[in-house]
Amino acid sequence: MLIFNPKGRSDPGRLARQLSQDLRARLPAIPVSLEPTGFAGHARALAREMASTGRPLIVSISGDGGYNEVINGVMDAGGNAVCAVMAGGNANDHRRSTSTMTLIEAIIGAEVRRLDLLELQIGEGPGAWSRYAHSYIGFGLTPAMATGIEEGTKGRLSELISVTRTVSRLRPIEIARTDGARATFDSLVLANIAHMAKYGRISEAGEPNDGMFEVIMLPHASKWRIALMTLRAVTIGLGPQQSVSRYEFLTLDPIPLQIDGEIMQINAHTSVLVEARQQALATLG
Repeated sequence: MLIFNPKGRSDPGRLARQLSQDLRARLPAIPVSLEPTGFAGHARALAREMASTGRPLIVSISGDGGYNEVINGVMDAGGNAVCAVMAGGNANDHRRSTSTMTLIEAIIGAEVRRLDLLELQIGEGPGAWSRYAHSYIGFGLTPAMATGIEEGTKGRLSELISVTRTVSRLRPIEIARTDGARATFDSLVLANIAHMAKYGRISEAGEPNDGMFEVIMLPHASKWRIALMTLRAVTIGLGPQQSVSRYEFLTLDPIPLQIDGEIMQINAHTSVLVEARQQALATLG
């Protein structure tokens, strides 16, 4: 199944049709279906339905957000399907960070491998909810940067200018750790990949299948320090970061979060738990 958003900016419909033609030419005995999405959450529903039928290959022709819907749909159905992503969106951090070969060759060779997922659990009791991330979960600067880039014009220079403007308006986030200590951050990112926000290299350590993820934090500081960190991320990288398998805290104010490109909101006084699910995702490419 090839899932794509027909209204995507990078013409994922054209990419999906081309991939379909290539697959039918090289694997004529294998059925291929094209499934355009019609609304937010549709990719998740399509993937869940398809994954419930056995062990299909589900390819998302999208950016990180579209692929997030697909992997969550597959996990809804028990995680038995094989997932893959073809870069077809505004941000393709996961594909850039984890690809080892062209997708078509990986499909022909049926070289399935397994990667970790991050499970985000928000709240407790009846109102609790959870979601999986294939790449990263960010608080503070990360969702603010994504909003600034989305509102600005496209292109590397224009987007970096948008990020700079975003930094000037940034509000810090305050959290309480499980030991009762409080901390104030300008940025907190929990990442399973080395690259994010298109141009940034956030980690030199860690593998996407080792049961660990990296914690990249910037304590609240002056705006020039935030700008310096951003500049370092898009040039030489941020270097080695702390690796953990679990990170937990309590929000003290409402805070935005970004999960694989999708922006959400968390209420104040809400528990947040992120855990690595080692090699939970079967993938190709």
